[in-house]
Amino acid sequence: MDKKITETIIQMVKEKKPENVEQLVNLLKEKFSIPEHKIIEYILQLQSEGKITLKKPSKPTPQSLIAYLKTEAHWYWITMILAVTTTLVVFTIPENLFPLVYIRYLLGAIFVLWLPGYSFVKALFPTGATNEKSSGNLDFIERIALSMGLSLALVPIVGLLLNYTPWGIRLTPIVLSLFALTTVFATAAVIREHQTKIKTRAS
Repeated sequence: MDKKITETIIQMVKEKKPENVEQLVNLLKEKFSIPEHKIIEYILQLQSEGKITLKKPSKPTPQSLIAYLKTEAHWYWITMILAVTTTLVVFTIPENLFPLVYIRYLLGAIFVLWLPGYSFVKALFPTGATNEKSSGNLDFIERIALSMGLSLALVPIVGLLLNYTPWGIRLTPIVLSLFALTTVFATAAVIREHQTKIKTRAS
């Protein structure tokens, strides 16, 4: 290893305090005209020797929403699978079919008490809190509490609105309405999350 480069890397870590490998690589590329993979080799070697400590470079957020859905939006697919599964279970498992009816009760509770509120909270606050000074973001505990609270608020509103429609407050319109509500909120949330992450990485 080139002694001058290694000393420069150690000094730069102390002075510039880069948060991760990616930032350090960018700083070193401005100073040395050597390939990026060589710089990374030097950094990894110094890290393995314990002379510097850095975070691994984070993967870039895909620019395409479809690519983002395929690689990073796991919560979206879990939410949609739960919503679709619950809807199918409610319409296929009768109330007197024991013990399968307990699956219906469990999924129904999640569907009513969690999914609508969680999707709505995600749409309002697409990313989690990253530090103590974050504003406009929520940590995990706040998100859980708000999700349950908003679900308990949204479901009666849906029932009230259905009461003034020809369908009335019956099982089928309630289930389909909550499914539609969850789908709309979750889709809006994943779009906002994708856009927010792109803007954050660009800034």
